[in-house]
Amino acid sequence: MTGDNGSGKTSLLEGVHVLGMGRSFRTRHMRHVISHDAESIVLHGRLAGDPPLPFGVRRHRDESELDIRLSGERVNRLSRLVETLPLQLINPDAFRLLEGPPGGRREFLDWGVFHVKHEFLGAWQRARRALKHRNALLRHGRMDENSLSVWEHEFVHWSERIDAMRGEWVDAFLPVFDETLAGLMPLPGLQLRYSRGWDKRRELGEILRQGRSVDRQMGFTQQGPQRADLAVRLDRRPAVEVLSRGQQKLVVSALKLAQGRLLEAATERKCLYLIDDLPAELDNAHRRVFCHWLESMHCQAFITSVDHDALADLWQPATPVAMFHVKRSPSGEGQLAPLERQTS
Repeated sequence: MTGDNGSGKTSLLEGVHVLGMGRSFRTRHMRHVISHDAESIVLHGRLAGDPPLPFGVRRHRDESELDIRLSGERVNRLSRLVETLPLQLINPDAFRLLEGPPGGRREFLDWGVFHVKHEFLGAWQRARRALKHRNALLRHGRMDENSLSVWEHEFVHWSERIDAMRGEWVDAFLPVFDETLAGLMPLPGLQLRYSRGWDKRRELGEILRQGRSVDRQMGFTQQGPQRADLAVRLDRRPAVEVLSRGQQKLVVSALKLAQGRLLEAATERKCLYLIDDLPAELDNAHRRVFCHWLESMHCQAFITSVDHDALADLWQPATPVAMFHVKRSPSGEGQLAPLERQTS
């Protein structure tokens, strides 16, 4: 998709993201996604198959519960929606995987584990519940040692399960990532390092017991799977300190593409890619290599660019490509005109 700045290209990607994730990638509040004169947002799609799978979401301006429908039936768990449409987003915010806090990298890590380890979500929910109770006890005026021990035992049990599943996923992911990165741009010395969130030389239960007084002063649990990270380093330095902006984009792209490749290898399901402003930071040679990777994966991707010519000649003749031009309608600000289709 091509079009001028502000024409609505990113909004179209945002709509697909809401359809697959139940949330926007541009704002935390869904009311900001809804048109000012509308009371709700409704999105629906259809997955190819035999038979096809229709699905959709609705959310009201008051940000009440998300209404999710799969094949016409209402479902109550967001995880069902995420399972239905696995997607990866590559946009300017994706640089946070390298330069941002660990939370973004944990989300990336757990997305992969969630899609290949069916028991992960339950373990994560139980560990989160135990952590919440332990933190509440830490902040209580008088610490209840017996209750604290009970929730620590629960937290340790599920934390170890989470760590085991994360570790197994990382072991499977690393060779796929290395191969993908080598195809995009060889970077000898670049490494991914998983840290579980607590001292690898000590048991978590021991750490929690010995750290109670300090945790109480801080008001929260300082070590555990909620502090895990997937650091990206080049020659023992944070990659973001060494790489150019274009190199960073290719590393992030390799991470995202490898996610989809591993998902397909583990589950035989395809991942959908949302790529906002592909040409930014990349020269023509690297754009071509990137697109050849997409072609080799036989996946579906929605790609945007301000410049039509920057996307026009990147594909093999046999690749099915539909080019659209996005523009605002003269009938009202913020409204999109019908898409003008061009084939190539």
